[in-house]
Amino acid sequence: MSEASERAGAFFGRRKGKKLRAGQDDLVQKLLPAIRVVPGSDPSSQFPNLQARETWLEIGFGGGEHLAAQARAHRDVNIVGCEPFVNGMAKLLAVVEQENLDNVRVWDDDVTDLLPTLPDAAFDRVYILYPDPWPKRRQRKRRLVSDENLEMLARVMKPGAELRFASDIDDYIGWVLARAMRSQAFRWTATRPDDWRKPYEGWPGTRYEAKAIREGRVPSYLTLTRI
Repeated sequence: MSEASERAGAFFGRRKGKKLRAGQDDLVQKLLPAIRVVPGSDPSSQFPNLQARETWLEIGFGGGEHLAAQARAHRDVNIVGCEPFVNGMAKLLAVVEQENLDNVRVWDDDVTDLLPTLPDAAFDRVYILYPDPWPKRRQRKRRLVSDENLEMLARVMKPGAELRFASDIDDYIGWVLARAMRSQAFRWTATRPDDWRKPYEGWPGTRYEAKAIREGRVPSYLTLTRI
């Protein structure tokens, strides 16, 4: 494996699952190129609504349930969703087309390739929800949240912007907090247990969260503010 593919936070995992249905494949071939983020330019300039209240980023949106719910509930917010897994991308594209969610743009490759090309202070909020925990010790360098990637995210987040991280894996929660605490760019906002035990306001949930709860795992919801 090359040095580049071993860098902290690079995408690891499947890019394809079961074969796409004809309709899904058509969306990937036609709609995806039309709403794919163009690297190197301000994301907010790539939406029809140039006067949107805010621009958000969701990294690793899975099947897109959370992203679609937020886009539906906040039509005055532009949202960029990153997901290299083509089957998850196809699911979101279907909702975007059916509901005409023109406040959604996507990136179907590694987010660590996109972020360095974007301007400073591009996002008002960032979501990282139930990322792969890579639980084995030798795999932990693959985790999306690393010192390097927090620094990269800090640059593209506005002062006061929130990074919202949810997981049902206690070890990963501790991992993220340890890196946030030693970062000069983020502050953990919690002042009481409910601040990380209760979901975010307006939280629609995700299928990964539902599975975790069914299996007896307790999710945590971190909010880190860009200093």
